[in-house]
Amino acid sequence: MHNSTSIPSYPTRCTTFLDDLAKDIHDSRHLNGNTNGSRANEPGVIPPRALVPLDIIIVGAGLGGLATSIALSRRGHKVRVLEQATALGEVGAGIQIPSNSSRILLDWGLGSFLKGKVVEPENITFRRWEDGSAVGFTKLIPEFQKSFDAPYYVVHRADFHDAMHKLALELGVEVLVSSRVVRYNSEDAAVETANGRKYSGDLVIAADGVKSLARAVIIGTTASPPVPTGFAAYRATVDVEKMKEDPEIAWLLETSALNVWIGEDRHVMTYTIAGGRSFNMVLSHIDHTDMVTWRQENVVQDIRDSFAGWDPCLMKIIHLIDKGLKWPLLSGEVLNRWLDPSGKLLLIGDAAHAMVPYMSQGAAMAVEDGAALGEILSIVEHKSQIHSALSVFERVRMQRTSQMQEASLLNGKIWHFADGPEQRARDASMRAEVEGKQFISSPNQWSDPVTQWWAYGYRAADEVVKAWKESLSAKNL
Repeated sequence: MHNSTSIPSYPTRCTTFLDDLAKDIHDSRHLNGNTNGSRANEPGVIPPRALVPLDIIIVGAGLGGLATSIALSRRGHKVRVLEQATALGEVGAGIQIPSNSSRILLDWGLGSFLKGKVVEPENITFRRWEDGSAVGFTKLIPEFQKSFDAPYYVVHRADFHDAMHKLALELGVEVLVSSRVVRYNSEDAAVETANGRKYSGDLVIAADGVKSLARAVIIGTTASPPVPTGFAAYRATVDVEKMKEDPEIAWLLETSALNVWIGEDRHVMTYTIAGGRSFNMVLSHIDHTDMVTWRQENVVQDIRDSFAGWDPCLMKIIHLIDKGLKWPLLSGEVLNRWLDPSGKLLLIGDAAHAMVPYMSQGAAMAVEDGAALGEILSIVEHKSQIHSALSVFERVRMQRTSQMQEASLLNGKIWHFADGPEQRARDASMRAEVEGKQFISSPNQWSDPVTQWWAYGYRAADEVVKAWKESLSAKNL
């Protein structure tokens, strides 16, 4: 902010141009010949070392656990990650890295590890289920980079996980596989693994996923695991070379974009991954059947049956699917705490806030958790402040993630209207963005101005620092 203009105390973006000007001046001095302003291949920003270095154990080497290990190790904390699998790897296919997450990751230096793996889509188009006509539209390039100082990426989940793992190792994180934690001792910040080994430190962070063992330790027997939402998703990929052979569907590959067909109780999200070599599909639908009755060998035919009668262009792509998986979509209740009363055991990621993928923010929330935790644990001035700092982290992150859970579930309603008054009102409300006209609100949460800034302009580390300073000030009154 220009030094002659104070930061307004009320909600406004009228002075954003001054922030942009300051950034442009900074970039012109520091880009060292990188004329496009991209940070995708730059090394990570070197942050100040933690004032109180800690010995930290993270349980779970998924995206959330690795993100947190990176955030903490960059600040000089000793980090060990315990993973139950015998080797690291991720199942699934595509995943989105929205700007609120990519900004963090690029600051960490992950860009060079993702080179040639990520795709930056130009836009998102919502399409009518019946004929594929555009009903909603969000322009991502250059708007998201300019507005949120970070690109919007899509990537194969395995490539994303591999990049995080490599960066964590480069930073000195110790990742121990075949280390399934079977017991937590919250009072001593200790865990025991199935092979009888014991580990202890200053803090245990449980990033142990939707089936978290730590959740019951912290919350007690009343803790409810994430439950089925009544939605399920088929996940599949299609070889883009096969799509290019058919001009009726090849046009979808002419530009990198996300396309989302929406209709009654179902939608299909598509985009290219693996550097543009694979066409990722997530086909969501209502499903209240018992998961034990699901047969993965029937998935291809089930997809065709579920979306029969939809846009002929979409059905052509669906008929190119030769294999897929069916996944339940779970959402967790808003927990009353993530932090054990001892102050030495903490939940993050899906263990704390599992959500349906309808805002494409599940992994991004875990990355934000890591960034916020790495920041607040590195500015405490002595160990006696750690419990208070973790309580501030818990409060700030609980609000953020519970609201994102809510936004995700809301999309599951907005996208799935049956043809009728609500569907027509929704589509009419998005018409301006499709036609390139000005609008002040939209049912499309990627475009709605208020939701967009809340979702993608959020800076997790800044928010916990602000809350920590306010907490210290209140104690000094």
